[in-house]
Amino acid sequence: MSVSALLASATHPSELYALVKFLLDSPSSSTTAATTTSSPTVKPSTSHPASKPTSSQQLTPSRIRCNEFLALTSRSFVRVIAKLDPELSHPVCIFYLVLRALDTVEDDMSLDLALKKEMLVDFHRYVGQKGWRFEGSGEGEKDRQLLVEFDVVVKEFLTLDKRYQAVITDITKRMGAGMATYLTNPTPSHPHHIEIQTTESYNTYTHYVAGLVGIGLTDLFTASGLETLTAPEAKTTHLANEMGQFLQKTNILKDFREDLLDGRVFWPRDVWQKYAGEGRGVERLLEVDNQDNALACLNELVADALKLVPSCLDYMAMLRNPTVFQFCAIPQMMAIATLDHFYNSPAVFRTSGTKIRRGLAAKLMLASTDMRSVKRMYLHYALDINRRNAAAVGKNDRDKSFLPVAIACADIVRWIHAHDAAFPATATTSASGNWPFDWVVVAGLFVIATALAMGMLPMVL
Repeated sequence: MSVSALLASATHPSELYALVKFLLDSPSSSTTAATTTSSPTVKPSTSHPASKPTSSQQLTPSRIRCNEFLALTSRSFVRVIAKLDPELSHPVCIFYLVLRALDTVEDDMSLDLALKKEMLVDFHRYVGQKGWRFEGSGEGEKDRQLLVEFDVVVKEFLTLDKRYQAVITDITKRMGAGMATYLTNPTPSHPHHIEIQTTESYNTYTHYVAGLVGIGLTDLFTASGLETLTAPEAKTTHLANEMGQFLQKTNILKDFREDLLDGRVFWPRDVWQKYAGEGRGVERLLEVDNQDNALACLNELVADALKLVPSCLDYMAMLRNPTVFQFCAIPQMMAIATLDHFYNSPAVFRTSGTKIRRGLAAKLMLASTDMRSVKRMYLHYALDINRRNAAAVGKNDRDKSFLPVAIACADIVRWIHAHDAAFPATATTSASGNWPFDWVVVAGLFVIATALAMGMLPMVL
């Protein structure tokens, strides 16, 4: 925990509480990588054919290395995956690493375009090819080492139950082929490596890179026997796809400036061109004198993302396994909080890498344990976005998003009220929404506050 994280949440007591509780409840970083997906010997579930004991349930060197890669590629995902039942945590870990490696190939601007497309299309074959690894990534690629040592991922993939292997291979094949269709060589008229042209193409791209992840995870959940989703398969697939798209669209909005500087434009041209001006490039949105247009563009795309929230809530309401529920709920709540943070905010165009406060992230993770708590957080953010939307009316003549944002927020509120009426809270569930301020955490807050006042916080942390 950093000093800056504590200071950022200094005026938010519930976030400070969450940070301290998170610190006290979390394993040390040195042990996280080795124990993320299981203890040294996992006791498997026996309720489903995919739960047969296999050698993958031992902490082999390759499995330990995969867990280390998980921690290196996404510290936040380590905590999310730790919430899963041991039966699922390792298959999901491998699924994540395979797709992260695929994404690294797509992101590597140093690769020859023909080679990159070939690798994306064929990547599903590499996953099952013993010893396959790739050392040709650019030296500056953050996850280059994952491809250099990809043979350890392959080794662990081959120990998974055939049901899990089939899901991972299928999703990787479909995603890689989809990614390849969006790659281009920059030209004077289209100077970016990836440039989404239309809203329809935007929806298709987010399906390939994230909707398929939601579909794949759903297939893993059911293959494990931990979830038996009762909705028709077509509906479940639709909801899983839109849940993944919601996460991806939120990230695309948040990372606009960083992606643009890297030569990638995921905001659809048929939207941003209305606000950049005829004959002007998307870079026009970064210019301070065009801020009203830039915010109008952002808000139009926020409204588009918010339309997906009822599907996300529908999906989570279907889940019955508490570990699967929390695994899905955590990133969803981070996404709605991120949309709230960036709605109508010039920060999207001024800085790169800005995120919600770590204290808020910790609070959301603690509140992700049941549907009632999740609904309360969604209600809070829908009302907050709508309040700010109403307050902005008439202040930006270019912004026509008032009605779409208001309707999207109203749909979220309507869904929550309908679900509350259908599933009224009992005395037990009502208690789950309260903050359990235990004395250990309160004492921790007191120690940190004292240390901060005395200038000793780095020594304490």
